[in-house]
Amino acid sequence: MLIYGKQPIYYYLERHPQKIKTLYLAKDVDKKEYSRLMKMGFEVKRIPQDAAQKMSKNSNHQGFLADIDEISTVELYELDKADFILILNGITDVGNIGGIVRSAYAFGVDAIVVCGLKQLALEPIIRSSTGVLVDIPLVLYHNIYDLMHEVKQAGITIYGADMSGEDIRDVTISGRRALLLGSESDGIPSRALAKLDKTVKIEMMHDFDSLNVSVAGAILMDRMR
Repeated sequence: MLIYGKQPIYYYLERHPQKIKTLYLAKDVDKKEYSRLMKMGFEVKRIPQDAAQKMSKNSNHQGFLADIDEISTVELYELDKADFILILNGITDVGNIGGIVRSAYAFGVDAIVVCGLKQLALEPIIRSSTGVLVDIPLVLYHNIYDLMHEVKQAGITIYGADMSGEDIRDVTISGRRALLLGSESDGIPSRALAKLDKTVKIEMMHDFDSLNVSVAGAILMDRMR
């Protein structure tokens, strides 16, 4: 799996160097840093800019690329001890997902479950999450309704974000819980809304449509931790 960009690669360098197979440098680094990198147990290769551009498909690699171990998803049953789960249904923008992953890790979410997608491109999410995806369990689960049934059966209360809900500041959060965030365009499907234990919202100070799902998710996760 290839990732690029200074932030995600340095996240791996500092926390998971054993997961790096090859580090590619398309820019100069100072001698002390280069010496440190050479002693970390993986191969370090200097490559020209045109090769780096080709490898990154002309994206902004910042001179750092790395071949890393594949990230493995987990099964839902492996979350039996999770107290705080984040459910993403139909969210497709990898930038949004990466931002949500960073917030989830920062606010103590135990695992993320992604629904409504046939497949998930993990490489761009690793980049947009600045590498944090490696440190939070990820489940891919196709059907949101089956998932909600399984989660409730496990004794987890499901809260969903919708403008029809109660102000999150007025809601008492306790016990095992899950936060469900809907798609950027359509939100949570009406059938799923009807199955929620509690619908919550972020009260606005001004007449305004809505917040970006990544921003809204961060606020709600902070209130629910």
